[in-house]
Amino acid sequence: MISIVNTFGDWTYLILFLIIFVETGAVILPFLPGDSLLFAAAALSANSQYHLNIWIFVILFFCASALGDSVNFFIGRKVGMTITENKFLSKFIKKKDFDHARTFFDKYGAIAIFLARFMPIVRTFAPFVAASSDYSYKKFVKYDLSACVAWVLLCCGGGYFFGNIPFVQEHFSLVVLSIIVISLIPALIGIIKNNLNNKKSKS
Repeated sequence: MISIVNTFGDWTYLILFLIIFVETGAVILPFLPGDSLLFAAAALSANSQYHLNIWIFVILFFCASALGDSVNFFIGRKVGMTITENKFLSKFIKKKDFDHARTFFDKYGAIAIFLARFMPIVRTFAPFVAASSDYSYKKFVKYDLSACVAWVLLCCGGGYFFGNIPFVQEHFSLVVLSIIVISLIPALIGIIKNNLNNKKSKS
């Protein structure tokens, strides 16, 4: 992150906007950073030496996440689950990830759209699953926009607050790495559970 800021300067805003947009908008790139990227960007903006504006980040991240989810939704409405049958795209999109998102959606209903925004990987497939389930776009947007607002404010607020702490400023890379590891824990737990369930079903 520091290297990006030092190399690209104000273009950092556009680069990070595109990363957050593509994370959900492209459907096939759920592994791109989300929570940790917002946290890191906000933490850097708290340090005056990088000349970054926290409010620009808040606005850009909200727009990127909301637009990405809407693009994802319309892709899902257009192609549906047939995307998993494509030989090329299936290398990036795993049917089990879609099944996980669908199970989550079926279990929690409309509120799943809000909750999914806070769950790595699941948030990439939730809009797609909602669309392929013939869910109303009007209802989707209502939950999605509120989720994007809460997600951006929580991640950026936390990053900006911790970014003002001297220890964080002195050990920024270590802190961000820790955040990334923590954010991946739910996904790793899900993978382990799926593997265990697959072994039980085969035995």
